[in-house]
Formats: sequence, structure tokens, C-alpha cells
Amino acid sequence: MGARPPRTGLFRAKLQSPGSAQAAAAGRSAAPASSTATPGTGAMWIQVRTMDGKETHRVDSLSKLTKVEGLRLRIHEVFGVEPQRQRLFYRGKQMEDGHSLFDYSVGLNDIVQLLVRQSPAVLPAVSKEKDSELSDTDSGCGSGQSESDKSSHNGEGAIELEGQPSTAAQPDWTDPGFGLYKINDLVDARDTNMGAWFEAQVVNVTRKKHTNEAVDSCTDPDQPTAIPEEDVIYHVKYEDYPENGVVQLSSSDVRARARTILKWHQLEVGQVVMVNYNPDEPKERGFWYDAEILQKRETKMIKEINAKILLGEAGDSLNDCRITLVDEIYKIEEPGSACPVSACPLKRQSGPVCKACKDNPNKTCRICACHICGGKQDPDKQLMCDECDMAFHIYCLNPPLSSIPDDEDWYCPECRNDASEVVLAGEKLKESKKKQKMASANSSSRRDWGKGMACVGRTKECTIVPSNHYGPIPGIPVGTMWKFRVQVSESGVHRPHVAGIHGRSNDGAYSLVLAGGYEDDIDHGNSFTYTGSGGRDLSGNKRTAEQSCDQKLTNMNRALALNCSAPINDKNGAEAKDWRAGKPVRVVRNVKGGKHSKYAPVEGNRYDGIYKVVKYWPETGKSGFLVWRYLLRRDDEEPAPWTKEGKDRMKKLGLTMQYPEGYLEAVANKDKEKENNGDDEFDTPGKGKRKRKSAGGEEKLINSPTGTPKKTKVEPYKLTPQQKSLIKSDEANEKLWNEVLEALKDGPKFLNKVEEAFLCICCQEVVFRPVTTVCQHNVCKDCLDRSFKADVYSCPACRYDLGKNYTMQLNETLQTILTQLFPGYGNGR
Repeated sequence: MGARPPRTGLFRAKLQSPGSAQAAAAGRSAAPASSTATPGTGAMWIQVRTMDGKETHRVDSLSKLTKVEGLRLRIHEVFGVEPQRQRLFYRGKQMEDGHSLFDYSVGLNDIVQLLVRQSPAVLPAVSKEKDSELSDTDSGCGSGQSESDKSSHNGEGAIELEGQPSTAAQPDWTDPGFGLYKINDLVDARDTNMGAWFEAQVVNVTRKKHTNEAVDSCTDPDQPTAIPEEDVIYHVKYEDYPENGVVQLSSSDVRARARTILKWHQLEVGQVVMVNYNPDEPKERGFWYDAEILQKRETKMIKEINAKILLGEAGDSLNDCRITLVDEIYKIEEPGSACPVSACPLKRQSGPVCKACKDNPNKTCRICACHICGGKQDPDKQLMCDECDMAFHIYCLNPPLSSIPDDEDWYCPECRNDASEVVLAGEKLKESKKKQKMASANSSSRRDWGKGMACVGRTKECTIVPSNHYGPIPGIPVGTMWKFRVQVSESGVHRPHVAGIHGRSNDGAYSLVLAGGYEDDIDHGNSFTYTGSGGRDLSGNKRTAEQSCDQKLTNMNRALALNCSAPINDKNGAEAKDWRAGKPVRVVRNVKGGKHSKYAPVEGNRYDGIYKVVKYWPETGKSGFLVWRYLLRRDDEEPAPWTKEGKDRMKKLGLTMQYPEGYLEAVANKDKEKENNGDDEFDTPGKGKRKRKSAGGEEKLINSPTGTPKKTKVEPYKLTPQQKSLIKSDEANEKLWNEVLEALKDGPKFLNKVEEAFLCICCQEVVFRPVTTVCQHNVCKDCLDRSFKADVYSCPACRYDLGKNYTMQLNETLQTILTQLFPGYGNGR
């Protein structure tokens, strides 16, 4: 029971689940799941890297449902390593056969490490029994412990125990006839670590030998009787700390027991006495130290002494310490005047070991006594937790123990790891309750849903603004294009992977996607009629379905209605008198809307700017069921991407289709494989893209993403006169701004450079309420406050000592610049 399992548990999955929960909650679906699969690539690819980092290859045409044994075969094709010699690791866990990539939460373009086992040598039959151990112990990655390790560990433990004092009865020592103090004399012994004096008793006296041996008994009659005091070793036992056993001290750390209390008039400046002092809490009772009196102060109310605390022979001291317990100041006795046991003086009072109960034996305490009942009875039936150092009665535990366990280590229920949740190397994964509740886990369909891009999950997340941000996303101009919806989610423009509306029913809608999912949608470009969500049965992980019931003004429908500048009306709808006063909605058009609208993009997804809700109303749709309709009108200063001005601006900004990392390489590899396989005249590397042979017999790639676009001159990012003036006045960050301003020629990428330059090293976000330190680093004031509360008074970036009394002055100029460049980034921080 006391055995502690290793502190390695199941990792929490970083990437998103297959979208079933989103689809069920969203109601309005952007597109069927089958249409979200990556064309021609098998949707998913990962990077496989050897453990030494010397070789990395991409493995394409995978799925979330690909089994580990299937992945081993693909790695064998790329690396030439037999499956039985492969050990695969992902996020610190060893991947085992029988599980899928989804079980290990492997994401798009993630790295899986490969450790190659050594080829098994031809060994006698006896060694075959140890083959199972090879998987966990070869290549230095084993978690087991060999017998030699165990024996060596036990040997070390034996040495430690040998140095510990025995609790058995000590032998009867005889007086050696040298030294100032005899056996059984009561003395004061100094703790060499803290410099305080404690009451002790001499149990043995030995001498130093001027040889390699440290100590030896002095009962040998051949030893001389006249021995210098500095060569004497005293074996003492502390009276209040018997658990420390017998301690060997030199003569300078042992002296006669202090027993004479000095009166106030007997104290003089410059006198060395023994006082009670607490270095951590000067007003509380502490331990006993030597002190040199520096000043006496007496008033009608109080008497106090300022003294220098002496901490030992090394000369360390604490200066200007105020001594309040002036009635308990002891005289330092003359050397050799120790009192015997029969003449035991009064016991000195030291500070309490437990600050909670002040060592009161009649008071229950959950700090120094049983952590459950607080009782101080039955100390022999208490167990100390090796993690939190709290005591527990064996009968207070749940379930109670009948006796003290024999195990060396013991951990209380709060500190102990549940062995059933620990996955060791070579073990199968534990069943996840979260994944068991997913629709994909209970589905009887054999369709491989793991190839959909909506299922791969985000590989990064937009943190420049909070998720409930209204208006444009800084650094995302109108006309920005993405190949897949998951990329739109990563950019922060529209965060849901599948749902068409992103919002909160008590706040409003932040963004929506026009994907042609409803036949009632009408798109006029600068304005469009949008159909609300709901009224469809999306159970079983469905992305879309036919209208089967009436829609209600709840959830996302209500959220979109709240954006209208009119009181909410869930019966007849409402129309805004000033539609521009409504809340802004980011609109993304999807290529699938092309079947109903000429304003949809030719490929992927495109951000079309800010729209406002003019009115909303209920009506009977083409399906015969009640639907909620919304009229949205464009209200954006940037030109629309389908206009001539918008197209010219997109060219100036260098806006092109953005693909996931590694996507173009995966498509190129797939095309190369098909060429090698000798496909026929037509070959489809992707949707809407095909190869065909020209009259000359050469293959031409039509609209391929792998084609190298012609380089165009990017329009520089333009700063306002106010922003230029503020940057010039921020003299503390002049060097950083000089580097950042060089990126103005790169257009929208300038904001990425600003974000990188002014990143807080603590929270890894753009600094908010920045403090520019004397060492020219920018840190959030809240982050620096937390550092100072933790008694860390140095710069988080370079560890420059700022000092405890450092004044945190906000850089208002820098804050104003960042607010203008990233509007709304401080919301929620």
C-alpha cells in the first residue's frame, strides 16, 4: 500500500475532438463531413523523427483512425526499419499496437519520435525468457531496475543506516580521564547549521587521531593522558530532539549548561550573553543564540536591547537585532563548569515547533498531529506522508490500517497517485470516458471519418484577441483566404470548425460562415439574407440534414438577433432604425456557396469583412417549416474582395491562398506517386484541379496549388501620423522599434513582427499594461506583480536584480501604440 507509483499519468489531449459535439450543438452546419476531407492526400500527415534528431520524414495518407500497427508499416516503407524494431513515442507516451492515432490525440503535422531497437543477437535458449524485457530496457530507455542496481541501492541504504544512531540501549561508557566535560554532564551544544544552542547531555568523549581515521575510542591505555582540548570530540544527545541521535561535536561547539539569569542592571554594552531570538519572526519566541549587546533602551513601558547575533566560529552575524525577552538573558558559564545530572537546572523555553498550536499538548492540531482528527495521542500509530509531511493515525485512514506498513515509503490518500490511471511503458491506454461518450465511439458505421479536416483539430490558437471579440481581427485584412475551415478557426476569424454561427445567446454573434447550407439564403454581395440554425436532426455525428421541424429564436439564433440595434422580439422579429449602430459580425464565404451565389470564392474560404444585422423575422421556408431570416448589410471601410478596388488591394497586400503546413508537399508527393503508378489521361490531385495531356503529349497542371505564383510587390503597411509620433517618443524601446519598422515593407506581416517583439516572457502574449524595466525588457504589470509576490525581484527576461522596492511605472506610450495596432487585445486580461 505504501508503494508509490511513478508520477506519470495520462496526458490531456491538446487537439480538438472530432467535432461531434460542435455539430450537435451548432444546428446550422457549414457542409457535410465528407466534403471536408483533404483532396488527394488522405487528409492527414505527420512528421516522424528519429530519437537522435538526424532524420525526419513526413508520412502522408493517414487518418485519425489509422492503427499504430498500420503506422509501423508506413514507417517501414519510409525508414526501412522493421515494425518489430520500432518504438514510437508521442508526447512522452509509448504508442502500442491496437490503438489508433485518435486514441493518442495525434494532430495534423505533429511529430512522432522513432527509437530503433538493436537487432537481436543469436543467444542461448535461456536468454529468450528475457526478450519481453527488451522492449522496456533497451537503448537506455528502460524503467525497470536490475538486480545489481537494487543491490547497490540497498548497499547505499545500509551505509546510511550504519551512520544513523541506533535506538537500542547505548553501551556503558567509562570516563576516559580527559576533556573539560565528563560523561553524563549537562551541556549546551551548538547546531553547526543554524548557530543556535540547544540543551544536551554528553554520552561519550573521544579524541581526534592525527591519522586518516576520523575518530577513535580513547580507552586505549597506551594513549597519553595530557590531550589538548581542541583534539577532544564530544558525543552529545539533544534533549528536545532525540530523533537526531548522537551527534559528534568539537570542543568549540560544546560548553557548560547556562543556568544563571542576568538581571537588567547586570547587562552592559559590549557584553556577550545568550538570548532568545527568532530570525524569521523577531516578535515571536525562537531559539537561543550568543549575542553582543550594542544598546540598552528603557522607557516607562518597555525594556529592550539591540544586539548583534553571533552565529558561530566562522564570524557570521545578524546585526541590529531587537531583543524583546529581556527577562530571559543567560550568562555564559565558564568552561568546565558543567553541572551533573543530579543538579539539573531549570529547563529553558524555546520557540514552539508548531506555529499553529504553539506546542500545546491539550490542543488538537491538524498540522503537527493527525491531519484528519487533529489528536496528539498514539504517536506510535501515526504515519508520516513522504510527500506532504503530514501525520495520519492508521485508524483514521479510509479504509483504516491494522498496523504500520513495512514499506519504506508511504503516501497519504491525497498525495498518492491512482495506479489504475498510470500508463506504464508497454501498457495499453486506459479507456477515456470523454471519448466513450462521443458519437463516433457508438456508431456502427464503418466509414473512415478520420480523414476530414474538421476532425484533425487546431494546431494553434488565436490569442491576440479573446474569443468573444467583436470586429476585425488585427492583422487579418479583407480578402484573406484559407484552404480549410480549421485554418479559419486558427486565425480567430471564425472559431468553430463546423458550426455556421459563432456567438453566445446572452451576448451576441461574433462571426458567421456563408456556405450555401440552406436553400433559403440569398446573397447580393454587399447584403445577404441569412437563415438561422436549428430545425435539423444532426444526431449521430451528422454535419447536415434536411429541415425536419420549426426553428426557434434560441441559442445561436438569439445571439445573431442580439446584434441588431433593436429590442429583442422572439415572436415577430425586429428591424433596426439605425442599423449601423448594431454589433459587428465577421463574415466568411465558403466555396460551397458558389451553387447559390456568384460572390463565393473559387476555392476555400475568404474573409469578406464586417456586416451588421438590419432586421430579422420568422417566415415559412421552402421546406415548409418555420425558419428565422436575417438581413445583413456590409459596413466595412475596406473594399469588398469581389470589386475591382478589392482585387487590386489583395494584389498589393500579396494575399494568396493559405494552406496548412506540409499540405503542398503532401499533394506533390501524391501526384508523384500517381505519375509513378502510370495513371491514365486524367488524374485528380484535388477538387477542381486536374492534369491533362496537351497536344504535344506533355502534362499540364491546371490550377495546382503547387504552382509557384508570380511574385508581386507588396503594399507597405502604413502608420498614421499619431502612431509615428508615439513610436518616436517611446525612447525606452527605440532599439526594438528600429528593428520592427524594417518590416513595414512586408505589409500585414508588420503586425506579426510587432507581436513577436513585444511578447511578454511570462504569459507569452502581447504585453498589456507594459512595464519597461531598466534592462530594456517589456513585461505585463500583472505578471511582474505576481513575480514580486513570489519574492522574485529580478527581471523575468534576464534576471537583472530590480530590487524589492522597484517602482513599476507603466509605459503609457507603448500601451497606446499597441492598442491602436491591436484594437481589443486587452479585453479579458
